[in-house]
Amino acid sequence: MDDDAPGKKVDFITMSSEKIPFGRNNFIEVARKKAITNDGENEFISLSRGYYLPDGTERFKKSVTIPDDKAIKDFVIEKIRSM
Repeated sequence: MDDDAPGKKVDFITMSSEKIPFGRNNFIEVARKKAITNDGENEFISLSRGYYLPDGTERFKKSVTIPDDKAIKDFVIEKIRSM
């Protein structure tokens, strides 16, 4: 595949993550990740909901990402705290 073609490869690296369990076999993960392409790198924060299979394997259901920007992170934190 041509590197300039649409759909070019993106590598994701999880730099750090923390999980909290809830319910019977669910968890929430907050992670700092990096997307790497031939055009450069981009760091972001990921908030994901997942669950554990009977063998303990993790599966993710939903995820939302926000830019690693102080104003945006502060906005999200304040709105979650105020709800």
